[in-house]
This record gives sequence, C-alpha cells and structure tokens, in this order.
Amino acid sequence: MKRIMIVDDHAMVLRVLRLGIEEAGYEVESASNGSECLVKLCNGHPDFLVTDIDMPRMSGKELCMAIEEQFPDRSFPIVVLTSRTELEHRDWTASIPNLSFMEKPVSVRRLVSFIGQSLAGTTEAVSS
Repeated sequence: MKRIMIVDDHAMVLRVLRLGIEEAGYEVESASNGSECLVKLCNGHPDFLVTDIDMPRMSGKELCMAIEEQFPDRSFPIVVLTSRTELEHRDWTASIPNLSFMEKPVSVRRLVSFIGQSLAGTTEAVSS
C-alpha cells in the first residue's frame, strides 16, 4: 500500500484530507508542522508528500528546502497546498524537482486524482 504524508497545522484539514486519501486506498501519516514531518521522514520516506505553506515552527517552504538539503536523492513527489497566490509563493517551487503547487481550496477528489497520477508517473506539474 502506498504511503502518503500530509503536513498541515489545521486539525480539520488533516482530518478531511486523511479521510479522503484513505478512502482512495492509501495509508496516511500526518504531521502538524514541518519540523514534525522531518523527524518522521528520518524513519522512512512516504511515496507522496502533501504540505501546507503557512505553518508554525517550520513552514512548508522551509520544509521543502530542508528536504532538498537533507534528502538530496528524494524520489517522492511533493505537492504544496496554499491559499496564497502571490508569485513569490509559486516561484520557489519551480526550483525544486518533483514539486507541484495547488491553490486552496482544493477538492479532496482533485488531490487524490493528482496523487494517483503522480504515483503512476502520468502527470505534469500543477500550477493552479
């Protein structure tokens, strides 16, 4: 079973995403911030990572940068979810391989579809 890591500081968002992703047949692990996620990544990498940008202790951007530094051979895709639409919040994602950007609100169905396509290797980067 493929394992998906969800990182978000809002318990309700974690719950909704977890339910939808588990219903699609994936195993789900979660973290409430980037620091917690990094600790969990040391115990094994997921097949896919979903993260918010705005979080306490370590933002999603800081998390992605830390993953690139600590795990340079990373093979799992990352999708960044955010309600921020400023270009500065999109531009940095282009510099990180295998990373996509999705605007909130995002439907769980769309996210699950994107995860499935990414894991099957049939998707291009998302920027909407």
